[in-house]
Amino acid sequence: MASGLAGGAAVAWLEAGPETATVAGSAPAPTDAVPLNRLTVAPLVARVAPAVVNVAVLQASPYAQNPLLRDPYYRFFLGVPDEALAPRISAGSGFVVDAARGLVVTNHHVVENARAIAVGLGDRQVEAEFLGSDPATDIAVLRIPARGLKQIPLGDSDRTRVGDYVVAIGNPFEVGQTVTAGIVSALRAPSEGGPRYVQTDAPINPGNSGGPLINMRGEAIGVNSAIIAPGGGNVGIGLAVPSRVTRQVVERISHVTLDR
Repeated sequence: MASGLAGGAAVAWLEAGPETATVAGSAPAPTDAVPLNRLTVAPLVARVAPAVVNVAVLQASPYAQNPLLRDPYYRFFLGVPDEALAPRISAGSGFVVDAARGLVVTNHHVVENARAIAVGLGDRQVEAEFLGSDPATDIAVLRIPARGLKQIPLGDSDRTRVGDYVVAIGNPFEVGQTVTAGIVSALRAPSEGGPRYVQTDAPINPGNSGGPLINMRGEAIGVNSAIIAPGGGNVGIGLAVPSRVTRQVVERISHVTLDR
């Protein structure tokens, strides 16, 4: 996930020296009114990142679903190599919502038609059980062994406001766990109806699907699901399934009431 250096003027100002503004009858006030040690989300990330997982999925090749292409003669005639029928591995993200039960949330489209699912937790990988999914909301629920897990609580997306700071964590382009930040840009419903989406300008790319969109309280207020990308890359319009919808789907599939 590429990013450029922003705020060059602000950097220059911080390096300009210890200027102070003097008010008559009072002590000089520092120009950096917000202490620099507060200008970081590192403590928040350190708390929630261990609950974010990589999801690897073994799926059948789309070519293998065509009866004609199972015949080597037709493959040769159409110029389709034999390797095209091999199963493929795709990747996405997810996060633990119930550490005691090993429940993991991801996107339906990440695990759709999966032959096998593995979840990466730090430097270890475990096999995941598919519990179910809801294509309409693009939410899926997995279960992994409940050993040494951390969890991210689902917040109340109905309290989310445009302008709230958020952090997105996931595995874009399979480069490994990556953290990006932005704000809630909009709260909007699809044109065809259905649940509203949380829109964010936090950079989200392929591989982020299923990862959490986290508010400054360390709660997941959405599950990153899609981007609007006219040119094929991120343009700052990411969409997340609201946590209220996610909670309803997870509880229905798992028959578990999540902590509030």
